[in-house]
Amino acid sequence: MDSADDCPCDSGQSYSNCCHPYVAGLVAPETALALMRSRYTAYVLANEAYLLATWHPSTRPHQLSLSSGQHWLGLKIKSTCRGGEDDETGEVVFVARYKIDGRGHRLEEHSQFVRQDGRWLYLIGH
Repeated sequence: MDSADDCPCDSGQSYSNCCHPYVAGLVAPETALALMRSRYTAYVLANEAYLLATWHPSTRPHQLSLSSGQHWLGLKIKSTCRGGEDDETGEVVFVARYKIDGRGHRLEEHSQFVRQDGRWLYLIGH
């Protein structure tokens, strides 16, 4: 992905000014929302290493099965609760759209995040 391209997380910013520093491991996301957006971007880029590194150890799978036939179409943030720079927990509700083998899908999730050792981690979604 070119750093001048629009960020896949639909923030309206360029990739270099949005999720690239997180996904590249240059800095850690400061908020649960920033982590959620960067994780969506990592799914778009099929970056399994970043997804696993930002997953809480208590719920992290050993590996992911990212489908090469999956094409992510967009992200819409519906709401956030806590998850700021001074919080220890946060929740982000979002809708992600994608296609697998030409068939459209919609994922709505209430993602839970926790801060551990100063870093935001994805805990679980429902």
